[in-house]
Amino acid sequence: MEWISSLQKAITYMEEHLLEEINYEDVAKHVHISSYEFHRAFSFLTGITANAYIRNRRLSLAGSEIVDTDIRITDIALKYGYDTPESFTKAFTRFHGISPSVAREGNAKLVLFNPLVIKITVDGGKTMKYKIVQAEAKKFIALVRSFKTEIINDEANHDVADFWAECNAKQMLSPIWMLREDGKRDLYGLCSPTTEDSDTFDYGIGIIVDEDTADYNPEEIKKAGFRIWDVNPGTYVVFECKGENGDCIAKTWSQFYKKFLPQSGYEASEETDYELYFDSEHEDLFCELWIPVRKR
Repeated sequence: MEWISSLQKAITYMEEHLLEEINYEDVAKHVHISSYEFHRAFSFLTGITANAYIRNRRLSLAGSEIVDTDIRITDIALKYGYDTPESFTKAFTRFHGISPSVAREGNAKLVLFNPLVIKITVDGGKTMKYKIVQAEAKKFIALVRSFKTEIINDEANHDVADFWAECNAKQMLSPIWMLREDGKRDLYGLCSPTTEDSDTFDYGIGIIVDEDTADYNPEEIKKAGFRIWDVNPGTYVVFECKGENGDCIAKTWSQFYKKFLPQSGYEASEETDYELYFDSEHEDLFCELWIPVRKR
């Protein structure tokens, strides 16, 4: 499958250039995928970001050299991309649990991090509920911010969640929320496609514009800090994210890459994906996840 082949090609590229100054953006360019889509696919499929993979492989190899050779620790640090002994010691200790000097003394337990190999295992007897929707062109009004692509699937980062919290706490969405009738005030979390050279993505929180939306002045909306966000018609796969918090969204993305794509005959397409949060309550449903796809 082409997308699996691209990820394996990316891993091979990282392995061949571990001693050079590379990051996930360089790898994405090599396999001709936008840095956003590459970072997202790689992290959800492997459970680790490409930058973390590069860092872990370097530290694993550095540990082996410290134990198996007499090369000076400072030279090993420079070889694996660390400008100072202090930065290397800090990273090494965090990864291996011991300092480089202790590792050199011998009889120390080090962490081995082997090269990844992408394999897709097809599980039988399990279901994954989804629907395919041929969506018409859509228009949204949203508050939009840019975020670093590298935060995707980073469990320690809460920038997007903080954006939602700020909008709620300060009632920042009130001007557009009131354009919708009670019971039809669904909110959307919009995520933009990006180009190969971009290291950020736009995320918007807003409402859909349809026959149930009150009249508004586009210029006044823009002056108030909102953006008109147009989405082209296209094919979407829709999943229900069930759970108490946003963790279920990350889980669904992981299933999309690991289970849906290998067996469905579809591939991800470069268009807006979004979360749909219903105004009315649905039992156990956190949101719907709409992901743009196209036939392979």
